[in-house]
Amino acid sequence: MFATMGALGLAPTAQAAQRDQPFRALSASDFTLTGRAAAKVVIVGGGIAGLAAAYELGKAGYDCTVLEARDRTGGRNFTVRGGDTTVDLSGTKQTARFADGHYMNCGPARIPQWMITLDYCRELGVPIEVFTNVNADAYLYNESTGMTKPMRYRTAKADVYGYVSELLAKATNKGALDKELTATDQEKLIEFLADWGELGDKLTYEGGSNRGYTTWPAAAGTPGVLRGDIPTASEIFGSAVGRYFSFEFEFDQAMLMFQPVGGMDQIPKALTRAIGADRIRTGAVVSKITDKGNGVSVTYTQGGRTKVVDADYCIGALPPNILAKIPHNLGSGVQSALEAITPSSAAKIGLEYKSRWWELDHNIYGGITETDQDVTHIWHPSYGFHGERGVLIGYYNYGSDADSYAALAPKQREERAVAAGVKIYGEKYRSELVSSFSHHWRQTPHLEAAWHYTPGGPDDPRYKPLNEPTGRVLFAGDWLSYMDAWQHGAFSSARKAVTALHTRVLSS
Repeated sequence: MFATMGALGLAPTAQAAQRDQPFRALSASDFTLTGRAAAKVVIVGGGIAGLAAAYELGKAGYDCTVLEARDRTGGRNFTVRGGDTTVDLSGTKQTARFADGHYMNCGPARIPQWMITLDYCRELGVPIEVFTNVNADAYLYNESTGMTKPMRYRTAKADVYGYVSELLAKATNKGALDKELTATDQEKLIEFLADWGELGDKLTYEGGSNRGYTTWPAAAGTPGVLRGDIPTASEIFGSAVGRYFSFEFEFDQAMLMFQPVGGMDQIPKALTRAIGADRIRTGAVVSKITDKGNGVSVTYTQGGRTKVVDADYCIGALPPNILAKIPHNLGSGVQSALEAITPSSAAKIGLEYKSRWWELDHNIYGGITETDQDVTHIWHPSYGFHGERGVLIGYYNYGSDADSYAALAPKQREERAVAAGVKIYGEKYRSELVSSFSHHWRQTPHLEAAWHYTPGGPDDPRYKPLNEPTGRVLFAGDWLSYMDAWQHGAFSSARKAVTALHTRVLSS
């Protein structure tokens, strides 16, 4: 009767009811008086989704085995420190030479405060610190628009907001908004614009303290010298610096943001400890997944030997582009769904410097410099302030820009990235350089993607075989969430798979 009411729209459907309920962690007591017991589960992939699934299932006593092809857990959560070595798909080998205490997060590097990733940091005892996502003193530099020198973020924002305010105020005074706003509304709007855009008595933009100073205000006798050389409205709009301001308003990018102390990989390390390293087999490359009806068989190769794990259930937590290459008997619907999700490119380079000249010479502490050069984003480290050395992210780019860097040798990547940075920061961007390490996700074995494009979104009917599997193989990953490329997506997808598996076991 309840299901019929749901179909008529008189009550929530069982599926909707389950989806809207908050996640409830599993417990061994769930099996009390049921006559049932926890099952054996093999989890294919030791990234965040796979580790989270094993961790949550372990709370109820499930016997979990995690198979991870790489020599470390975490998947795309990958932090590089001095001594770490990688070999990409082209055979290029790199060994990082960063000084002790310094690192680069090649994958995820920031956590918004609303994401459940922070809940896991709290639960697992991973300490966090602030990640500076937006910095008023970082730079903006659009070479293609004719800019010959960078602008401070605060200066560019003041100029854009100032001229937008002036133009809107003038339009209001000329009656352009009479049909939209009452006289009182217009008065309040102009009051807001005058403050927001730092307008003068005549409602014109003439600069102001929001742009910054060439001489900072100090003791008596030093009131400060306002930054001059105010561009015209045409010049400021033509520079296209305003294209970056929406970034800080994006729901998943707004401050405050956080990072684990000591590197993002503190999260998979903590998960690995909680699961138990004895349950995780690294260097295990899966070659076949077979649903036998009453169980699942997973074949893999480890150390040159072919092995098989038999379990009651399986969770496929590898990237879809990798899962699609693994032979299985899960049906054409699963295969076509996996193949419909396409991998995307992204890359980073860590540039280690012998001094923190961006702090000393530019007064920049954390935050991101934006540019239309092919390096796209330059990140200043949000840790180790006032230290002797530091590691900048010299490029964080994606798409064709990332692919073009991937085609170069590591030294060529460094030279190209440094040449772009010199245009913004000056010669110290080259002269203070000690070492570099570059990472390109499409070239990373067993992953071959930075994130994924899921046409139609994860709830599109074509992905039903992945979201609601009928056999004993379930799926999890950020690519089956609305937060692809975020660990939050991987955690939430893992929770969904764990809940579905547990429900099935309790009802079997």
